[in-house]
Amino acid sequence: MSSAQFDLHLPAPPVTGDIPLVPARMVNEFVYCPRLAYLMWAQSEWAETGDTVEGRRVHTRVDRSNPPLPAPEDVEAKPDKIVSRALALSSERLGVIAKIDIAEAEDGMVTPVDYKRGRRPHVARGAYEPERVQVCLQALLLEEHGYRVDEGALWYVESRERVRVVLDEELRRATQEAVSRLRLTVANGRIPPPLRDSPKCPRCALVSICLPDEMNALGGSDLAPRPIAVPADEALPLVVQSQRARVSKEGDTLKIADEEQGDTTVRLIEVSDVALFGNVAITSPALTALMEREIPVTFHSHGGWFRGMAHGLGNRNAEVRTAQYRVSFDDGACLRFARDLVSAKIFNQRTILRRNWRGDRDTRKETLDRLGAARRSASRTSVLAELRGIEGDAAAVYFRAFARLLTPPETDSSNDGVGLSPFRFETRNRRPPTDPVNAMLSLAYAMLARHLTVTLASVGLDPYRGLFHAPRHGRPALALDLMEPFRPIIADSVVLAAVNTGEVSASDFVSGATGTALTPAGRRRFVSAFERRLSQETTHPLFGYRLSMRRLLTVQARLLSRHLLGELPTCPHY
Repeated sequence: MSSAQFDLHLPAPPVTGDIPLVPARMVNEFVYCPRLAYLMWAQSEWAETGDTVEGRRVHTRVDRSNPPLPAPEDVEAKPDKIVSRALALSSERLGVIAKIDIAEAEDGMVTPVDYKRGRRPHVARGAYEPERVQVCLQALLLEEHGYRVDEGALWYVESRERVRVVLDEELRRATQEAVSRLRLTVANGRIPPPLRDSPKCPRCALVSICLPDEMNALGGSDLAPRPIAVPADEALPLVVQSQRARVSKEGDTLKIADEEQGDTTVRLIEVSDVALFGNVAITSPALTALMEREIPVTFHSHGGWFRGMAHGLGNRNAEVRTAQYRVSFDDGACLRFARDLVSAKIFNQRTILRRNWRGDRDTRKETLDRLGAARRSASRTSVLAELRGIEGDAAAVYFRAFARLLTPPETDSSNDGVGLSPFRFETRNRRPPTDPVNAMLSLAYAMLARHLTVTLASVGLDPYRGLFHAPRHGRPALALDLMEPFRPIIADSVVLAAVNTGEVSASDFVSGATGTALTPAGRRRFVSAFERRLSQETTHPLFGYRLSMRRLLTVQARLLSRHLLGELPTCPHY
């Protein structure tokens, strides 16, 4: 195929319900970065940044109501200058829709003026190509409605400068071609590739969704990914555990009325999600404010069992959920995903033992060898039931050795001279857990499942439709899938640290006919330890940059979505 064929201007597909009118802003984004436009328009992805907030503030000032633009014949007849704001126009023929910030009519001519935050760029044509295309498209719409237009303008708010945009044939042709290419791209349903080492990416609002450097690295690029997709964790979970506490809204803050700990206020901007344990109330205004900001609220039993979640409209990316459901019914794809998943889990179990076991060398070597063999078997099996058996056998080997990693301080007075008996661990048990270690493991797994359920929903995936775990009523199967490799390195490591550092002691547990559970004080300390673990930084094994474990889970969910959409042949498990 000749490369010249790629330069042919193809007509846009007809306007239908499947491919509606293109917003002029999306054409701007497409000229700037085709992948960005696809993410925003076809997949409805969005992320708020300081730049987007400032841009919205600028346009809020412009969008003041005022008299509409007169009809074309009236514009011709009126000698006085007419200014119309927030003028909405559309055209079926052009296939576009736009809101013009300001339309100035004078001497029979109309000039579209588009407001831009920031300062005027010092470039050859006075403005960058995407902005010129957007203004040209607004001019084409005005002409389509019978107005005469010979130029457009851009107003840069910060530098307070106006830049004239000449509507020559070259710009008009480039604008119409951009509309056609965008609509063809969306009609084909194939997301454009990411930019390569582009200076545009660091300030992009969707960089943590697009993952440009990461996608290029996984595609074979020899350039090391920049840590631009992993911003600092500015917002963190709000966990409310005190019984009979009440969460309400006061202005832009949440107020937690707590008889035990005293009242506390937290700014909404600092909250990533809210977790309520047991008998905790939340008011309707608080819940509404959280939903408006797409901050999910999860509900848990007193002991930490994940019961459900409330959130706003959620991620609107139906394309990724469609891909997820399609893959979930493909037995071969599910098996390949599950093989890599279980292999990664066993690898991480082996890593935990190798790093923390300081005992009998022969037993240690035998255990590590058995896990290594299990990992190799998992990567080769072609039967899902056999894979589950391999996973179960590896877990049994791992947990038999797990007790050797528990070394609580000898100064722990709660032991009462009975050696390590308060944290004696023989095997994994649950529902209910019968000893302190299993109680902590169960709580840690429940919290990890909660976090991944929230994360998967935030990236547009359905947490309840898994690829490895079978769907079951009320079970977040995909969250359980994704958490498998993270059980050892997050949940199990928190338990080890809590025991071995003395952060929890035997007095932090209560036992009875219904099993063993943490006391309220013990649970608060353990939850704090879990959240600290999520905030700890690690080096990503594939991308080489530092990021928190919390951010790592989000990156992993994004990579999973890219795999499901067909951009990655496999999902790179951690």
